[in-house]
Amino acid sequence: MDGRALQARHVLIATGARPVPLGIPGEELVSTSDAFLELERLPRRIVLIGGGYVAAEFSHLSARAGAEVTILQRAPRLLPNFDHELVGWLMPRFEELGITVETGATVARVERVQDGLIVHASRPGAPDLAVAADLVVHAAGRGPDLDALNLAAGQVTVRDGRLQLNEHLQSVSNPRVYAAGDAAAVGPPLTPVSSHDAKVVAANLLDGPTHRPDYRGVPSVAFTVPSIAAVGLSEDEASRQGLKFRVNAASTPQWFTARRLAERVYGHKVLIEEGTDRILGAHLVGPHAEEVINLFGLAIRHGLTAADLRSTMFAYPTGASDVGYML
Repeated sequence: MDGRALQARHVLIATGARPVPLGIPGEELVSTSDAFLELERLPRRIVLIGGGYVAAEFSHLSARAGAEVTILQRAPRLLPNFDHELVGWLMPRFEELGITVETGATVARVERVQDGLIVHASRPGAPDLAVAADLVVHAAGRGPDLDALNLAAGQVTVRDGRLQLNEHLQSVSNPRVYAAGDAAAVGPPLTPVSSHDAKVVAANLLDGPTHRPDYRGVPSVAFTVPSIAAVGLSEDEASRQGLKFRVNAASTPQWFTARRLAERVYGHKVLIEEGTDRILGAHLVGPHAEEVINLFGLAIRHGLTAADLRSTMFAYPTGASDVGYML
């Protein structure tokens, strides 16, 4: 700020997120995902550190534009927030695009050399890696962007880098302060969640702290080609909750939706609760997954059953017309 003192009855913290520190030598040589989107020219050799949404999407975009792409992912597989079986169905697309994927690879340092950069990574039980690059992009996650705020001066409690909020998105230590979106870090780190949080906070400012966010049925999508999408519970989550459910899962590249686009990756996994017939979770990969997942999100949020979806007539031929066969 420019030294001005601002007074207000309430304060909303909505500063978004920033890349989490990598804590490695040469970190200053690593670009951010924001900077990547502002590039005027695409470098020939690109290394992506991380294996989530950003790494998957940027790798597809870059490889299709002609770049040599390497992903260095510390975890055992890419896209850990998505169903492992569907991720497996998608991985041949990475191979076909020439994207090199190194899992179990922990980046140790980045160094500048005469003709670019070298990224060094270690792998348990395997030789260390040294990957040449013209651009290295941080895709290893983001956290609430709070460091520039003197929150202690406002008696706003932070623990482990996160604001301490109650169920109304209100600071537990200073009730005049609210937070929303990635800065709040309560719901999934997705754009629609930020908008939803903002509406909840606005309602609480007008009515008093009586409104709560509702994160039921929030879909998430990685916009690879084809896309992979999820909403609701995974099999592990449903099992941990003690729910009784059946799973309808299949790889279906022979279905017309995939065949008419010459797409060899198409599949689904849907969790349906025994007894109630409620949709507990849906996981899709293939053409139109980014749109069809919204129908399952609608069902989860409003308690629609598998029978409700099966009895609905969708326009044909569309991706949605396959929903009945996924149940």
